[in-house]
Amino acid sequence: MSDMKIGGVNGVGGIGGAAPQGKTGKASGAFDEMLNDALGKISQVQKDTETAVKELTSNGDVTSAMIAMEKADMTFQTMVEVRNRLIDAYQEIMRMNV
Repeated sequence: MSDMKIGGVNGVGGIGGAAPQGKTGKASGAFDEMLNDALGKISQVQKDTETAVKELTSNGDVTSAMIAMEKADMTFQTMVEVRNRLIDAYQEIMRMNV
């Protein structure tokens, strides 16, 4: 476990190790960028589902609408579980003695 590296937290005075730097000087693969990308994908799945349901109301394909709705449901459940894990991790960090 001694070989684990934890990247620094931006704006906290350089706590932790150095994060990999991209061409722009920002940390590449930053956590906030990853979350924004994930939320964008979730939003896209929701839009696709809305489109499939609208097509269903105008004599569209029931199968594609059901698949889109199940995909949206699974994506939402995954998002909720990730949120719960993040909250648990935050609470665990807050309980640590410094």
